[in-house]
Amino acid sequence: MEIWHNPRCKKSRETLKRIEDAGVQPKIRKYLNAPPSERELSQVVKMLDIKPFDLIRKSEKVFKEKYKGKDFSDHEWITIMTLNPKLIERPIVIEEGEAIIGRPPENVDELL
Repeated sequence: MEIWHNPRCKKSRETLKRIEDAGVQPKIRKYLNAPPSERELSQVVKMLDIKPFDLIRKSEKVFKEKYKGKDFSDHEWITIMTLNPKLIERPIVIEEGEAIIGRPPENVDELL
């Protein structure tokens, strides 16, 4: 199991704790320091069965200043997120070809 984690995010910390409380020691990827590649992000979007735009944190300042109201292709949104990992919704938990967004943290129970 792997978690794309931001330790400064309350929901990310709660999701990680829920995983650890279940006796699982996930691989922790601090994705702001080690952003996913376009290929990795595309795979996660496919696992989540969503459009790349649905993975964007629309409350982030960079989104509001640079991208809000603009029309981009799915591939362009993937590129934008790899260049601005702060825009990626968090946390993302990946296990054996499946992924969930830990909002709310209880979502991770599907993978435990």
